[in-house]
Amino acid sequence: MSDDNKNLSDDLNDMLGDAKEGAKKAADKASEKASELADDARELASEAKEKASEFAEDAKETASEFADSAKDAFDKASGDNKKVLAGILGILLGWLGVHKFILGYNKEGMILLVLGVLGFFTCGITSGISGIIGLVEGIIYLTKSDEEFLNTYQVGKKPWF
Repeated sequence: MSDDNKNLSDDLNDMLGDAKEGAKKAADKASEKASELADDARELASEAKEKASEFAEDAKETASEFADSAKDAFDKASGDNKKVLAGILGILLGWLGVHKFILGYNKEGMILLVLGVLGFFTCGITSGISGIIGLVEGIIYLTKSDEEFLNTYQVGKKPWF
């Protein structure tokens, strides 16, 4: 019986050695695969970073082109173009005084802007007042003839209504 126990012990030791060797091979293989995946991830991250950088450069270029063209369009705006632009902005964003800034009335634009922003603290009362002023002025701008608008608001510099 002692020989049987010894043989059984030897068999168990052999099986344990085989299991250890198999586990080591599996661990080595898993480590190798993990290393390959890490390399792939680094490569993909590098490509993504490069693509993001290219996209950012394209976005900056496009934004710069848009800003330049908008500035050119605004600078070249004649009385008629400013009339339509100021009228529409007066109707849509009059509560912020944007139409006043378009026409070069910075003080009046700041007054409407402050009233508009104060609306957050006055439950919209001051924003409503500046909005009504902007709406009325926008309609007035659009209903005037080009010559009348030019003489009144750009040459005559009439700031209100």
